[in-house]
Order: sequence, then structure tokens, then C-alpha cells
Amino acid sequence: MIKFKIDMKYEQIKSSLFVKNRKKFMAEMQAKSIAVFNSNDIYPISADSTLPFEQHRDIFYLSGADQEETILVLFPDATVKKHREILFVRETNEHIAIWEGEKLTKEKATEVSGIETIYWLQDFDKVFFDLMTEAETIYFNTNEHYRQAVETQTREDRFIIECKRKFPAHKVAKSNPILQKIRGVKEPEEIELMQTACNITEKGFRRVLEFVKPGVWEYEIEAELLHEFIRNRSKGFAYSPIIASGNNANVLHYVENNQQCKSGDLILMDVAAEYANYSSDLTRTIPVSGKFTPRQKEVYEAVLRVKNEATKMLVPGTIWAEYHVECGKLMTSELLGLGLLDKADVQNENKDWPAYKKYFMHGTSHHIGLNTHDYGELKAPMKANMVFTVEPGIYIPEEKMGIRIEDDVVIQESGEPFNLMANIPIEVEEIEELMNQ
Repeated sequence: MIKFKIDMKYEQIKSSLFVKNRKKFMAEMQAKSIAVFNSNDIYPISADSTLPFEQHRDIFYLSGADQEETILVLFPDATVKKHREILFVRETNEHIAIWEGEKLTKEKATEVSGIETIYWLQDFDKVFFDLMTEAETIYFNTNEHYRQAVETQTREDRFIIECKRKFPAHKVAKSNPILQKIRGVKEPEEIELMQTACNITEKGFRRVLEFVKPGVWEYEIEAELLHEFIRNRSKGFAYSPIIASGNNANVLHYVENNQQCKSGDLILMDVAAEYANYSSDLTRTIPVSGKFTPRQKEVYEAVLRVKNEATKMLVPGTIWAEYHVECGKLMTSELLGLGLLDKADVQNENKDWPAYKKYFMHGTSHHIGLNTHDYGELKAPMKANMVFTVEPGIYIPEEKMGIRIEDDVVIQESGEPFNLMANIPIEVEEIEELMNQ
């Protein structure tokens, strides 16, 4: 018998979270319907090389199974009670254990997911056909995220094509609207996991404040962060790290991280850790020399004021699109004060591209959770326990300066949001003091 060991760096999450998540999803399903969720593929690079495996966040959210070649089936109205929740996992053996590491046993799959019925993947076609004779509707899990731009055919895509071929008479429904609704509002356990990710990020940032000095390279800062993240049980970066010194900060998605940091410049660092597949998302802008110039401080504090005022607006009932309009007004006021805009610029602005967009061209907030740009309803009023970033910035290429500041906050039933990054240095004086110890 193979004894299972946990391959993940993170501590095992209690299965009660995934039990709750499945109950929420199944409560939204139509009568006599079945839903299927597939794990991600392992993507090839070339020859025998592959990218590191990343689990599809939806099957993870509903089962906790963090392993390739896994399928979750939910069928609340199944005649046989044990078939109302089924997890199919790849059968493990001694050969796989030696070459790839041990996989989920049936017993361990139940412990992780809270699902009693575990089958080997090789039994999927037979079991699924039997279930589909009872079901009238099948929920397909398509990617409908507002920022998605996927060109690769996924395991989920292939399943949908094959399922439509085999079962053309079944009605089709979409899983994504349900997932957008329920994944946007976080459970306490999820917020705790995100807090852990933010705490790891804090450790990395404090390490960097001691490390940075004129002459260091952006990639050296990246290495310091990665070292601190991994040694604290993170897989690493929650997204591609941005370490942008000087004018590089005016490239919003600068990821080359290959330039030397020069005295007098600022470094914009949009970089954060993941933990247990949950993301954090931090941006801080610091002076290479350890001290802001008067102009840098002036712009920095303008961005910080916008962040603080924008945060106060993240309360239950706020509409995402309207919130961004108000954030634009806050930024317009600051840009006027900085002399970057004048009254004529604002009076003559194009309403579809307001004057402030010249210096602040991206949004202020997005959902964050299992994805850095997470699921969550954007057209419905905000709810308590949604988690958002707050990330205004001012980008001034002519001054070779770009400043962005970002925290992650949890909407509360009443009062201001709870800042998961409240302990991460943000004030000019604290940053300067820590850099000059």
C-alpha cells in the first residue's frame, strides 16, 4: 500500500470549506441537472518539458483537489445518493510514486474534499453515461471572465465538445454565472488564507526595503522576494512580478525586470505572494536612494490620498462602474493640485476618455481571491466579504516617474473595509526610516 504524503507546500485546508462551496453551487442548479468540472491540462513547452501544473481554480474551489487529471461531478437529484457528489482521480501505483511522486488515494481524496464517493478516472465514461440517463440538463464550465483572452483549447473545452457529441438531446446550462455569484463572496476560511498570502508578501517587502540601494538590478529584487515567499510556504508569485525602476514604471505591465536601479529614481513594485492557490496583490513605490525627492513625495502622497478615499467607498451597495467614476473625480482633483491638469483640460475633456486618463489609465479596483483578477459579480451591488484591490496610480513619463500604491481590502457589513495589508509599510516616513536603518 502506498502511503500518501502531501506534496503541496501549504498546510492542508479543512474539507468543510469545500463542502460549503459545493452546497452553495448545488443550491443554484436546476432540477435534474448535472455539473462537471475538469482539472487543467499540464501544458507542454517543447521536447519533454512542461510548465508547472496549476489547478483549475473552479474544481479547486469546489473540491480542494490540487491534482491533474481530476474530474468533479455534482448531481443533486441523482437516484443513488452516493452519486450526488463524485470525484474522479487518477489511479496511483508504485511506478507513478517513484517517477512523479505520490498521488491522491481514494481515502486521501475524501479527506481533502469531503466527498465520500471517489472513483478512478478510468471509470468516468461508464459512470457518467449512467448518470446522464437520469439528467435532463448539463452545466458546462466555460470561461466568461471579463478579461479572458484564451486561445488554447483546454481540457474543459475538449470535454464539452465530446459531451455534446455523445449527448445531443440534453439541455445545456452555464456554471460560470453561479460561480461568479458565489466565488465573489468569500468564506471566513478563504479570507484567512488570503491574509496568510498578504502576510508572506509583507515579509518579502520588508526584506526588500533593507536590500535596495543604488546599483542593484531589478532581477535581484525579484530574487529577494521569491526567496522570502518560498521559504514561507508559498509556491511563489501570485502573478508575473513587476519590478519597474525609473521610466519602466510607466509601462503598466513591465515584466522584463532587467534594468539597474539608479540613484534618484523610484522603483514601482507590483508583486505579491500566493498561498494555497489564493492570491494577494500588492504595489508599493519606493526611492532607490532611500529618500523621496520633494516632487516624488508630492505625487506619492496624492496617490495615497486617492487610495485612502477610494477605499472608503467600498461598502455594501456600491456599484463597481459608478465607483470608478467617483475614483476618477478624486484623481482629477489631485492632478489639478499637482499642476498636471488645468481647468481647461477638465472642461474640454472627452467624457469617454476623461482628462485624468492621461496620467491614470487603468481601473482602481478588481475582485481578488483564487485568481488575482478573481470571479465576482460586477454589475450587481457590492456585498460584505467581497475582497477588492485598491490601486490608483499616477504615471508621468516626462518626469520619468510612475507611482502606484495597492492594498487588498475586505468589504464589511458596516464601516470601512478591513485592510488585509494594513501592516505593510505605506507612509513616506516609514518607508524612508526602514530603508535607512
